[in-house]
Amino acid sequence: MKKFSLTRRKLKYLKGVFYVKTFWILSLVLLVCSCSSAFAAMPPLLPMEDFFKNPESASFAISPDGTKLAFMRPWEHRMNVYVRDIATGEEKRVTSATERDIAGFFWKGNGKVVFVQDSGGDENFHIYITDIKGSEARDLTPFEKVRAGIVDDLEDDPNHMLIDMNKRDPEVFDVFRCDINTGELVQIAENPGGIIGWMTDHDGKLRAAIDTDGVNTSFLYRTTEDEPFRTLITTNFKETFDPALFAYDNKMMYIESNLSSDKTAIYTFDPEANKVLDLVFEHDEVDAGGILHSKKRKKITGVTFTTDKRHYKFFDEDREELQKAVDKFFPNYEAVVVDMDDDERRVIVRTYSDRTRGAYYLYDRKDNSISKLAELSPWLKEEQMAPMKAITYKSRDGLTIHGYITLPEGVESKDLPLVVNPHGGPSARDVWGFDSLAQFLANRGLAVLQVNFRGSTGYGKSFWQAGFKQWGRKMQDDVTDGVLWAVDQGIADRNRLAIFGGSYGGYSALAGATFTPDLYACAVSYVGPSNIFTLLETIPPYWKPLREMEYEEIGDPVKDKELLEAISPVFHAENIKIPQLVAQGANDPRVNKAESDQIVEAVRKAGKDVVYMVKDNEGHGFHNEENRFDFYRQMEEFFRKHLGSR
Repeated sequence: MKKFSLTRRKLKYLKGVFYVKTFWILSLVLLVCSCSSAFAAMPPLLPMEDFFKNPESASFAISPDGTKLAFMRPWEHRMNVYVRDIATGEEKRVTSATERDIAGFFWKGNGKVVFVQDSGGDENFHIYITDIKGSEARDLTPFEKVRAGIVDDLEDDPNHMLIDMNKRDPEVFDVFRCDINTGELVQIAENPGGIIGWMTDHDGKLRAAIDTDGVNTSFLYRTTEDEPFRTLITTNFKETFDPALFAYDNKMMYIESNLSSDKTAIYTFDPEANKVLDLVFEHDEVDAGGILHSKKRKKITGVTFTTDKRHYKFFDEDREELQKAVDKFFPNYEAVVVDMDDDERRVIVRTYSDRTRGAYYLYDRKDNSISKLAELSPWLKEEQMAPMKAITYKSRDGLTIHGYITLPEGVESKDLPLVVNPHGGPSARDVWGFDSLAQFLANRGLAVLQVNFRGSTGYGKSFWQAGFKQWGRKMQDDVTDGVLWAVDQGIADRNRLAIFGGSYGGYSALAGATFTPDLYACAVSYVGPSNIFTLLETIPPYWKPLREMEYEEIGDPVKDKELLEAISPVFHAENIKIPQLVAQGANDPRVNKAESDQIVEAVRKAGKDVVYMVKDNEGHGFHNEENRFDFYRQMEEFFRKHLGSR
């Protein structure tokens, strides 16, 4: 047997190695124990699919006679339309989509359902009709590369509806009367070139339109369909004068306007005299919108507005009593009336909160009884979800920024990894409620920050216009300042910050990685533009009437060439230091695949790490369930690797 001998020096060296290894092993054990202890207090780790799979049932609507319900439910992993008899409970599937979800539907009378669907995310929506017996659906707009929409369902006309299409010219939409029985299409209005919206009165007559020359917006009106349209008022697009609803006499109108104020308010308007009359409602902090009205009683009943949450102002005692009645059933939830039958007896109510997607209920006003129709996601338990809290902070130039933060349950809200999630648009805003992404990330131990940066809508025209030509600049500073606020509050760990967004939010993610390269640990861009020049060149043809507005809001490729070069991440990819995940739909008509191709190529050329996911059957966002799963599975691994999420 060979003997082994150890000199003192060798023994000391080996002891040192042992001590070093023992130190790191003990440290690792302590870290694991510490993390395990922290995670032990959190809700259980839920499957990613639970947050992003299709709802069990959704989008309930009641037939005009109040005897049947239509709703959407998964079939073959796609959302399809079902019809249920209220008296018997008998159900029948009436659509058979297998390639793509039904995008939306409505009742046409008591025996037919109209629905819309595109192909592979191209947004060229076709209009289909089927009966409640489940007969094969008919395509009422069977034209290639044509987008169709509903102008008026003509609920009092059982045989027709009004639709618009860009069949004659891809850039503009003409109006057609569609015979739902034969499919015959009769054009009743030709778009002269600048009309971007049509409006009917309560008799289904085409009486108003919105026209634009690219910068100025005109309100067109006619007393009868036999007359030509005449221009009543022209405003710069930076101001609002939008017809919202005809009064039930079909003479007066309700408009949303901010011509005489910063916030959009609701007024009555006399189109024959071309005169704004009475103020109906205004709010001193946010824009007003969402007019409620009763067809049965032929009156407006209230308005909605959103501060931190949705609120109502009622003008009608009956509608106010209805809201109070449903609120009594759900004191701890938001309860929204989403549909009624023609008699306004049977009412569909949708509930939700920040911790639950909620459920649909059928409320009978006569009996004051309520019954649950379906929960959207019963597999997600409310007590395992995280609360969403409204916040405000000051930007570096003193502007008040509103937003929301979602913090993981069961751990101290201190030094957390954080993901900031700028919204898309950017002319949009985040609102309080259940957010699948925020809940998914919170379940993984991440804080989620959502900010309504300048340029967001809902806070008045000054706040919106403050975002003009500020992509990558002050709009991005607002996002950055929100992240730094979370760090200063002790909520976020300065070394574990990420940015993720879709559409404009995807641009913001790329801008964050490019223009603040030392702030984030990683970034995720989802259908986000990277080159503003090519973004503006490849907008859908029917957006071309709005091109000049885009130039005003973002920048003119000729006049503002230096600006657009400065704010386009693709030209500054060498600044990027952090790993990126980029996801894109191949058929995206808004943000073409080339936008993601360019940034991925530039980042890889610079020798940086980027994961690129492309889905060939998707457009502006992933709508098919299996594609969502692939994306969020990849995101989960990405954040686990770079942020240390559980």
